[in-house]
Parts: sequence; C-alpha cells; structure tokens
Amino acid sequence: MTAMAHEPLSQEDVLLEGFLALDTPEGFRAELIEGEIVVTPPPDGDHEKYISRIVRQVIRRSQTDMDFSGNKGLKLRSGGACPKNHLVPDVTFGPIERDLFAGADSWMPCDGVAMVMEVTSTKPQADREAKRRCYARAGIPLYLLLDRGTAQVTVFSEPKDDDYREHCARPFGKSVTLPEPFAFDLDTADLL
Repeated sequence: MTAMAHEPLSQEDVLLEGFLALDTPEGFRAELIEGEIVVTPPPDGDHEKYISRIVRQVIRRSQTDMDFSGNKGLKLRSGGACPKNHLVPDVTFGPIERDLFAGADSWMPCDGVAMVMEVTSTKPQADREAKRRCYARAGIPLYLLLDRGTAQVTVFSEPKDDDYREHCARPFGKSVTLPEPFAFDLDTADLL
C-alpha cells in the first residue's frame, strides 16, 4: 500500500471547512463575511414586515418579472487571502426567465442575481459596510439596504471593485427609484 502525500490545508480552507460544518441552532443563520464567521439570531417582526412590504412592491411593480428567495445562501468572490464569502441576504431577486433558484444548492453562485436586499438588525455595521463590499466585489448590480437605525433606504448601484460607485439614500417615507431591470419608484411610506 502506498501512502499518498496531501497538501496541507491553508488557514482559509480550514476556516471554510469549519464554517460549512457548523450546526447552527434553528432560526439562526451563519455567514462567512470577509474571513469572519457571523451568526445572527432570528429576526424580529418589524424586520420581517419591512421585507414583506418591499417584496410585495417588487413583485407587483417591477418592469421585469422577478423571482425572489428569502435567506438564500450565496457564494461570492472574496478579497485578499479570505476564503469565498458565504452570505445570506434577507432577500435575493432574479429575473424569472433566468430561473436561478431551481435546482440550486444551498450555497449558489451569484451569477444572474439582479438585486439583494438587507434589513439591518443586530449587526447593522455588517450590512452597511462588509456586506456592501462583498456584494459589490461579486458584481451584484443592485444592493437595497433598509437601515432601521438611520430610518433610511439606500439603493447602491454600479459595482466596481470593492464598492458601488453610485448610491441614492432617502428617509423612510420618501420614495426611491429602483433602476432597470426593476424600473419603478419604491414607496417606503409604510416603513414608518
């Protein structure tokens, strides 16, 4: 019998393997964000209300018919020596014609995703900064952030490198334009 030599695992591989092997408690979600494992508790009712109000508008008003998935795991490019980021947006939107979610693994690539949405909760800085960088680096065209701490909605667009080149922020109660392929003014009055 011949022994086979194996390459030693890198720190990034060990982190990724450990992350993928986590047994997260029911209702919690784990993400690997820029080399850090982040575990988030179940959301509160207001968090879910915000998601419901936005998803309803996108489905009814978007110029392109959209599918959506709540808490869909996405594998994203990473920066530096970190393993691939594994993020779970509150909502992921993709054109129905792309059928992104059919047959997808629990962690799917982000190719074809039109927009991700996050509602801030227990770790708002992750949504405001680290996740924004991850989504931009992955080339996701639009990132919609509903920031409960600042009571504003922001649409980030035109991803380049580690950030979005454009953003438009409005206070809750004011509408904000979602660009193509959505192409409608998102009403945030019922977020007050």
